[in-house]
Amino acid sequence: MIDISLQNFQTELIQSSMQQPVLLDIWAPWCGPCKALGPVLEKLEVAYAGRFRLAKLNSDEQQEIAGQLSQMFGVRSIPFCVLFKDGQPVDGFVGALPEGEVRKFLDKHVPSAEETAAEEELAEASELLAEGDTDSALERLQEAVAINPGNDAARYDYLRALLTAGRVDDAIRAYEPVAGKVIPDARLTACGLWIDACKVARQARSPQALEQAIAANKRDFAARLELAQLHFAAQRFTQALDELLEIIMRDKAWNEELPRKNYVAILELMTKPAPAKKAEAATPQGTLEVASRVTTAPADPVVDQYRRKLSMALF
Repeated sequence: MIDISLQNFQTELIQSSMQQPVLLDIWAPWCGPCKALGPVLEKLEVAYAGRFRLAKLNSDEQQEIAGQLSQMFGVRSIPFCVLFKDGQPVDGFVGALPEGEVRKFLDKHVPSAEETAAEEELAEASELLAEGDTDSALERLQEAVAINPGNDAARYDYLRALLTAGRVDDAIRAYEPVAGKVIPDARLTACGLWIDACKVARQARSPQALEQAIAANKRDFAARLELAQLHFAAQRFTQALDELLEIIMRDKAWNEELPRKNYVAILELMTKPAPAKKAEAATPQGTLEVASRVTTAPADPVVDQYRRKLSMALF
């Protein structure tokens, strides 16, 4: 728990909420309901074990902040609680709610214990991959998926790591639970097409034989797709894109648009993940700015180039 003032509003509330949800309790010493709600919130902060952070703001001492938030939500009474997430105020409630109601409110916005554990495993796995310890990273990723099977981000990271390491059979097993999803995640779809390319590569003709077939007939799309999938399986992504683009330019709808689907999948796999959310620290102390500014990742010129090529081919 931390007390919020104009001086620490940006760092302890806005920026802190980029890392974990922060519940701001706006109270006053003379307010009876505030005194009843305060211990409930403090108890829940402990019970939720780091899944959210409690911050308190004395409305008598910090009238500027309390007034702006009250005006934003159209609230004129206290206790008034506002939940900040990703640098933004996202929801709130008024009055000394019983513990069960506060739990219901928190559970709408705060990650579950399983999600939190999975995120910790993902963070550790990312560090291990950066250090080159693939086996340990895969153990962490497998654990993250086991803890929370519905976490598509964890499953994608696990699949990508397996396929990058050449462990295709393990990737096939990890992909099976999501293979039939009605509305699949684009990244999981990309992994599915990568797996398909790996299966094709096991029985494909040699690159030389495929290149000879294409040289003899530029419209031998089957040979060109097979060659593209060989490149895809071997993680020669730009070479695969070049072959797929040749098919798309000649026949956009061939084979139920499988070349285009593979092209989009490879671009998805080549796209770097967004950086961890980070609030800019340019706002001077003593300045109230409720909404945080977020940094964005620089564009990848290679990915952008191939996106433009696809757009030109399609239109």
